[in-house]
Order: sequence, then structure tokens, then C-alpha cells
Amino acid sequence: MRRVRSSKVLVLGNQVGAIEKGFLIYLGIHRDDTHADLLWLIKKILGLRIFEGPDGRMSQSINSSHGVLLISQFTLFGNLRKGCRPSFNHAADPARSKVLYEEALSQIKTEFGGKVASGIFAADMQVHAVDDGPVSIWIDSQNPNY
Repeated sequence: MRRVRSSKVLVLGNQVGAIEKGFLIYLGIHRDDTHADLLWLIKKILGLRIFEGPDGRMSQSINSSHGVLLISQFTLFGNLRKGCRPSFNHAADPARSKVLYEEALSQIKTEFGGKVASGIFAADMQVHAVDDGPVSIWIDSQNPNY
């Protein structure tokens, strides 16, 4: 997940989603992820305090003046243990991933009061972002104590 000043996603040269200041979320679905994992993840993301408060410290959560751009990305589970060609055997199969990705998108739209945009699942996407900070956070539902 990245804090951005703006972000957009294009498919076949057409813009399919865009936000101004907010979160660009790359969502990889692990083969063991469940509905409960998604709920935990969304609660964690929407509660993150990584925007500056009046004192200049990161103390503010995302709010309705911000946006969320959700992008599916199975390559987050690329495994290089056996060489230089990644294996994606830890990623969920595409059919299950699509169901959980769409569930995550729906849940974010329900729980978040700002703009929510997305890419297109399994499409060849070009994602453009202007990072803010930069601030990037790795959140793993399979390792919640990280």
C-alpha cells in the first residue's frame, strides 16, 4: 500500500480509475486468504494513521477527502527460492482471487466515505502514481504481527 498525491490506472490506453490524495493499494490474494483475512486487512488499512496531523507527525487516518485506488496484483506472491524466475504458487488461483478481490472492493466502498476506484481484475494495467513521502506499507494478513 502506498500513500499517494494522485494515482490512475489505464487499460488499453483508457483510464479506468483515478484518485487524488489517498491510498494506492496493490492487493495480492494468498492461497490461504479468507473472508476474515480481507475484513482484518481492510480495517487495518482504513485505520492506518499515516497522514500528517497539525504537529507534522503521521497521526491522521484516511478520511472522506481522500481516495482509494485498489489494484489486483498476484505478483506480490512471487517466490524466488529456486532461482531467478518467480513462482506464483503461493497466490490464490484466479477464480478464487477474483471473488475475494471483488469482495474487498465492495467492502472498501461500504466502509470508506471517500472516492473508491479500481483497476480491472486480470487486465494488463498501467498504473501511474505520484508517491507522497514516499510512504509504503506492507500488510500481510498471514503474518498480522509483522
